[in-house]
Amino acid sequence: MKVTQEKLPASQIGLEIEIPAETTKKVYERVVQNFSRSANIPGFRKGKVPRQILLQRLGPQRIKAAAIEDLVQDSLKQVIEQEAIEVLGNYQLKSSYEELINQFQPGEPLKFSASVDTPPSVNLGDYGNLSVKAEETQPEPGAVESFLEQRRLEQATLIPVESRPAQMGDVAIIDYVGRFVNQEEGEEVVLIPNGEASDFQLELQEGKFIKEIVEGIVGMSVEGTKEVPVKFAPDYPREDLADRAATFSITLKELKEKELPELDDDFAQEISEQDTLEELRESLTKQFQEKAEGETSASKEQALMDALVETVEIDLPETMIEQEVDQILTQTAIQMESYGMDLKKLFTKETVLQMRERTRPDAINRLKQSLALEELSKRESLTVESEAIDKKVEELMEQFSGQEVDSERVRNFVQSDLLKEKAIQWLEEHSTIELVPKGSLATTEEEAQSTLEATASQPIDAAGQTIEVQAQESVPTEEEQSPVEATVSQPIDAAEQTIEVQAQESVQE
Repeated sequence: MKVTQEKLPASQIGLEIEIPAETTKKVYERVVQNFSRSANIPGFRKGKVPRQILLQRLGPQRIKAAAIEDLVQDSLKQVIEQEAIEVLGNYQLKSSYEELINQFQPGEPLKFSASVDTPPSVNLGDYGNLSVKAEETQPEPGAVESFLEQRRLEQATLIPVESRPAQMGDVAIIDYVGRFVNQEEGEEVVLIPNGEASDFQLELQEGKFIKEIVEGIVGMSVEGTKEVPVKFAPDYPREDLADRAATFSITLKELKEKELPELDDDFAQEISEQDTLEELRESLTKQFQEKAEGETSASKEQALMDALVETVEIDLPETMIEQEVDQILTQTAIQMESYGMDLKKLFTKETVLQMRERTRPDAINRLKQSLALEELSKRESLTVESEAIDKKVEELMEQFSGQEVDSERVRNFVQSDLLKEKAIQWLEEHSTIELVPKGSLATTEEEAQSTLEATASQPIDAAGQTIEVQAQESVPTEEEQSPVEATVSQPIDAAEQTIEVQAQESVQE
């Protein structure tokens, strides 16, 4: 079999293959025999159909097409073994099937073109002395006391208030109705859709609800009613409210104030596993410090990875990119399902296509990072101790208890992941890292996105929220998680969570 190879972009190899005449005849005859044994033609028993009748009934094009399919499949398999080509995914036929059918003659050579994706070559630049900036996180001054005060507020008892007007910090039970205002005539004209509620409990705190309404309730007395004007911002998330004026009729039905528990040992035992308030403060101080160190470490790692990717040249094959996109979307689906979200509603044909497009840049970056670390490990002869691999495998297998998993695949996955961690450590030891205050490297784009998310988290009604906002509100971020709750639940770190999620997908495929 004659084969010509050509290196193509995107880590592909083009193949020009000529199948010998004797092979085309042999395969064609085999296909005819197979059809003869299986064809159901009236008047003839299976396997007893005359060749000419078979060709007339089935048609020469159909038989040729079946023969070409077998020839292409078999020859490509032979060529890949013969040329020792490491292939990713399936082949892509470059020749037209119609042209091949028209050209095909049993007993004559057949030429066709195909291409296959192959693992990319990784060209690392000067990675030995990277110079980067990373953000250093310091525990917020007073973070422990702020946390304790917040928990006191959460544990507070609500006491009815009747002898004074509402003030900031109170909890108000209100009825409200919102109406649009005709700005030209100054008259109320129509109710706001989903802009009313009864017995709505509202904490009078900044950022808890629409600012004008919170401020308007302050000073009201129980059973009082008040008209409060509201002007929605031009970028308000609900398009039907953005840049419009409205009036809310508010009735204060009940007013309560918070009675805070004493900050003592009993309080410490109530909200944690610590016996004394002093022990709780020490535990919180340690946790806030570890959290800050973890964020600093993550910032350094990300800065190093970004710098490493800048030095690398990789021509990624499409098969590899698509597989990485699949993996990211699978992880997303697992997380959303764990949050109680309905995947059938979220993952429609249209949204999946949009998600694949948005995920593609992240997939490419992840692949570049992973491949760059693998190449660095090879060049620097980095290895992982078998004891470390055994320990991590044992931990994962305990989590997979009762599930059908391939222990060898788990081991290979763990070994690869721990080797990447070792490569990152090598980078940190051989790079210059300048620590700068947290937030100083934030881009304008990131700040704008943060502002948008903050605005989007305060719509009037739940129906107006986007999927993204629902996800943010449904799932506490690491910053929002209580350190005391973290102590009780003993969560693993982010790196281990990633290993476990990816390992589950890897061994259960």
